[in-house]
Amino acid sequence: MLIIGREQVRQALDGADEEVVQAVRAAYERHERGGTAVPHSVFLRFPDDDRNRIIALPAYLGGDDSGDDAVAGIKWISSFPGNVAAGRPRASAVMILNSMRTGAPEALLEAATISARRTAASAALAAATLAADVPDAGVTLVGCGVINDEVLRLLRTTLPGLSAVTVFDLDPRRAHAFAAECTARHRDLKVDVAPGIEAALGAHRLVSLATTASTPHLDDRHCRPGSLLLHLSLRDLTPQTVLTSTNIVDDADHVCRASTSLHLAEQEVGSRDFIAASLGALLVGGEPYRRDETGLTVFSPFGLGILDLAVARLARRRAAALGVGTEFTDF
Repeated sequence: MLIIGREQVRQALDGADEEVVQAVRAAYERHERGGTAVPHSVFLRFPDDDRNRIIALPAYLGGDDSGDDAVAGIKWISSFPGNVAAGRPRASAVMILNSMRTGAPEALLEAATISARRTAASAALAAATLAADVPDAGVTLVGCGVINDEVLRLLRTTLPGLSAVTVFDLDPRRAHAFAAECTARHRDLKVDVAPGIEAALGAHRLVSLATTASTPHLDDRHCRPGSLLLHLSLRDLTPQTVLTSTNIVDDADHVCRASTSLHLAEQEVGSRDFIAASLGALLVGGEPYRRDETGLTVFSPFGLGILDLAVARLARRRAAALGVGTEFTDF
């Protein structure tokens, strides 16, 4: 059993942003072509606790044209939002990769970093794929945590013309600290803190929602025409906003469950006709996509386990090249 810890995973993935985005893209394309197995995730919730949860995401990802072998495994990820106030990470995770020859577990990786980067890569890939006629030069980040930090960095890979960032968080101190970090890390970007959610949504036509919201709380009243919302936290938008938008998902069966905004919209109208396409279908189709310049486009990715596998496979390969990780022979 190979153990790859948190710092070793980061060491393996640092400097590999383009490879991470490409790995996520290849996973989406493989999924669209039927080369994956993605059972429904299992949500472990607790009595009298509607905030905390632990999720298991099992998956199989077939080999690809780049020569990567097929891989199977599971991510076990917790979300305890109260950790943030105590100065601890909201999410923690571990990932097991199994041998496709014997089925035995053969690698154990710290997976919070993998999870954050695959989520950000999915968002950055969607932002590039669901492009506007006039390229997006600014982005609003709603929720000043690890996910949007990663989103901003990976957006710089897929949208090199990005020049401005507006941030918003319900905790103003958190927002200002996040803005200061963005300024220090991305010195060529203009970084502003929005005074409220209305100003944040109206600042740019590209918006990333990465909050800990458990119930819908946002509509489209303050969004610019032609905006793209990267709806990463899945429960921010009201069902009515979903129903009046152009909706792109990663997988309709996965995203329309667990009381996501899309699940609530489906329950309201009794169908999924409001979903226009999957990102994988658009990628495989190959035709340039131009989003609606007058309405709202929403990308809602459930976050398929195959994306974790794709990035974990990359991390494992790069870790091997660096000679990092600890081998246990009697696991």
